[in-house]
Amino acid sequence: MRKNMLAAASHAGPVPPGKRLSDVYAISALAALAQPTRLAIFRLLIKHEPVGITAGVIADTIGAPHNTLSSHLAILVRAGLLRSSREGRTIIYRSDVDGMRALLSYLVNDCCNGHPELCDLLSTAPSCCEPVPTKTALRRNSVVSKRAR
Repeated sequence: MRKNMLAAASHAGPVPPGKRLSDVYAISALAALAQPTRLAIFRLLIKHEPVGITAGVIADTIGAPHNTLSSHLAILVRAGLLRSSREGRTIIYRSDVDGMRALLSYLVNDCCNGHPELCDLLSTAPSCCEPVPTKTALRRNSVVSKRAR
């Protein structure tokens, strides 16, 4: 492994849209999950897809101190495994299902002599975890549809 790869991995950030997952991004995501609290956070958020949950609920559920939770969440967001969205004064955290799919795809890409579809390790079915519209977006859509009448 190249010496600078590990340093870059901790600061890789999510994969830019349309780009293929590289070694640095994969190492960043795997390193983020290689810590018990962050793994517990990711698994909890996967269970709460597609709605997501707040940081307070995450902290209470996994028993993480509030003062360290934000660091764990930031690492997972930078690794492309979580997303956050603001709903009023509340921040909702969700797992980034597409980011996890990209990581899994990267890991099994060479399966079956470069044809992972033969193993059916990764389903090509559409995402079951599409984001749920926020209250603000629902209100905005309601106002737009009333104006159109």
